Amino acid sequence: MLAIAQQKAWLSGEHFSVDRSWIQAWAGHKSFVRRDDDDQANGDGGNFKGEKRSNDTHESKTDVDARLYRKGGTASELRYVGHTLSDNRHGLVANAVVTIADGYAEREAAKAMINDARQALDDPAREIMPGADKGYDAQEFVEACADMNVAPHVAQSNSGRHSAVPKAIAQSEGYAVSQQKRKLIEQGFGWAKTVGRMRQVMVRRLKKVDQMFVLTMAAYNLVRMGTLGQIRPQGAR
Repeated sequence: MLAIAQQKAWLSGEHFSVDRSWIQAWAGHKSFVRRDDDDQANGDGGNFKGEKRSNDTHESKTDVDARLYRKGGTASELRYVGHTLSDNRHGLVANAVVTIADGYAEREAAKAMINDARQALDDPAREIMPGADKGYDAQEFVEACADMNVAPHVAQSNSGRHSAVPKAIAQSEGYAVSQQKRKLIEQGFGWAKTVGRMRQVMVRRLKKVDQMFVLTMAAYNLVRMGTLGQIRPQGAR
């Protein structure tokens, strides 16, 4: 699919955006019980209100790969994290993967996908410029990008801290364009959660959720490529 897009010049191959979105697991709070509690493991979740629960001591007996995770100001839910790398030219998804939900998954998945894009270019001298939001503004991520000959066009997080993004990158013309273009990636997530029904998956375990997510993003690409390839002849009704 990406090879066809490349032939039609729908991919830049160097200007990307990376982001993540949370996927609700097909498991409820009552399934999230202590690992050493045989009664709860047999299906009697009981009343968990007021109980301190942690991914270190508890797990879902319905889906052991799901993790209790809080997103922003919302309530904690059993979730996975879906990650995509999209090409900025037309917003086509160049890479997609699902990981366990934790505080490190977003940057680790981003580094792996950016490295894949780096290798796909087959030109060590050609620079890649991935855009990302403030969640990726971390010293270890910026340093990892530099090691891959990648210019991280990451939104600077200057609230009470010093941004890890070098000023030379943040003040470049391409940086401003990347910040505008990275919003295209949200279209893929929006389509996946509404049309693709990825807001809450109806499969369990990481491998199956990942397969479903990748296939859904491939379907999004097909729809997007269909739109890009439409040529309406003059006079056609």
